[in-house]
Amino acid sequence: MAISEPTADTRWRCAQCGNLTRFDVTRTTRSEEYVHADLAGAARVEERRILTDVIERVACRWCGSTDQIELVPRPGAAEPVTSPHRTTEPGS
Repeated sequence: MAISEPTADTRWRCAQCGNLTRFDVTRTTRSEEYVHADLAGAARVEERRILTDVIERVACRWCGSTDQIELVPRPGAAEPVTSPHRTTEPGS
């Protein structure tokens, strides 16, 4: 079962036990890196560009389920954003 990564409006949930916070994620990432080696030979990655990033498996850390992980809306994600301060025109 393919599962997408959570977005700003969604999060993972285990439908079996209700877990919303702990998951083991197995992914394959292909990247390109700019490595800078100093004169002593110590290498440091200075830039990294992700070419592909595939989530292969998501497992619930609580119950171990891998086939019950779903994307659900985050609390308040469907609600419109409103300002807590009301402004009025002068003289109204």
